[in-house]
Amino acid sequence: MTTQTSDVILDRMMALHPKIIDLTLDRVWRLLAALDNPQIKLPPVIHIAGTNGKGSTQAMIRAGLEGAGLSAHAYTSPHLARFHERIRLAGELISETDLTAVLDECYAANGGENITYFEITTCAALLAFARTKADYTLLEVGLGGRLDATNVIEQPAMTVITPISIDHEQFLGDTLGKIAAEKAGIIKPGVPCIVGPQQDEALEVIEYTAARLGAPLLVHGQHWHVHEENGRLIYQDETGLRDLPLPNLLGAHQIQNAGAAVAVLRYLKLGDDAYEAAVSKAEWPARMQRLKTGPLVEQAPQAELWLDGGHNAAAGIALADVLSKLPKRPTHMICGMLNTKDVTGYLEPLAAQAESLTAVSIPGEANTLSAEDTSAAANRVNLPSDTADSVADALAAITAKDPQARVLICGSLYLAGNILRENG
Repeated sequence: MTTQTSDVILDRMMALHPKIIDLTLDRVWRLLAALDNPQIKLPPVIHIAGTNGKGSTQAMIRAGLEGAGLSAHAYTSPHLARFHERIRLAGELISETDLTAVLDECYAANGGENITYFEITTCAALLAFARTKADYTLLEVGLGGRLDATNVIEQPAMTVITPISIDHEQFLGDTLGKIAAEKAGIIKPGVPCIVGPQQDEALEVIEYTAARLGAPLLVHGQHWHVHEENGRLIYQDETGLRDLPLPNLLGAHQIQNAGAAVAVLRYLKLGDDAYEAAVSKAEWPARMQRLKTGPLVEQAPQAELWLDGGHNAAAGIALADVLSKLPKRPTHMICGMLNTKDVTGYLEPLAAQAESLTAVSIPGEANTLSAEDTSAAANRVNLPSDTADSVADALAAITAKDPQARVLICGSLYLAGNILRENG
């Protein structure tokens, strides 16, 4: 069976609500009730919110659980190449047969009522998880936390809040404190919460929320610490110190994400095999992913091609840090952004690390920022820029001048997904 069957149902689901994002839990509760409440039948849930690092942290927690001989369901969004990536059943991507079945069941149970695409597909994931045996369930928040469709677990085993920064202001609020309040909406009474590095304004909100609900916090810089030392990851908490390999996911920010993952695994008392696996075996595509095969690589065999889907100002800072630590090589960016993002804030820290930027529009994406607008933003931060009709055209122009260039394709997970589909 091909993915065509599930694609047809997913297309139908897109038409069930006129808005892509409409934050409320009423429609989710209604459909879950019609499905006999699968959310109360899940293996123990670890619920993860934050602005940056949710997916990487989840991937490390899953790798750690598997390193300890345990299995985990995992839910993440958005997908890159195929919808199936959003749902892992006991570690394996959901099959086409299982995906089609739960989508069909949710569509029928919804009875044509208004519900957003993310809400109904989240219900489908919970239904699939409830019917498959596993030791844990990892749920990544889609947007915010308090009113996110994943926030239907009354008593998770743990919650995790990764670093919070300004993003999605039109939905979550225009200050860090307001955004933090939405993210902290996943904190539950009496449930421990692992907190990654935070700015003071965000941490105050998280601590206030946890105190009000009686939720114990394990906060970076207070209850656990992590840093790099002599090419190793050093993690320390109240029970001792662990000397681990550096994460196989690149970037200083991944040290922090790894620390949060190890904090979760330490709380679960899973041991050294889990901690080692978390940092050394996690895989997370389009996070400074080196492209080694496919048509783009064949087109530019002497170039060094990288792919990254970070898309906000904090991601730009993290990406610039990664680039600054790579071996010196002329670096050129190919960038496509959504029109809902702070393109200038994203590009500003990157300007010092790149020779040029070639802007593209994201193929097939209604909310793409035009190549011309992305190029203009690059010019505003003194990054020489041009436009191209496609990534392939941009790559051809760059490598015609410098066949051995480092080329970073970046700016949006939607662009990254397009590249992974076309270059897979």
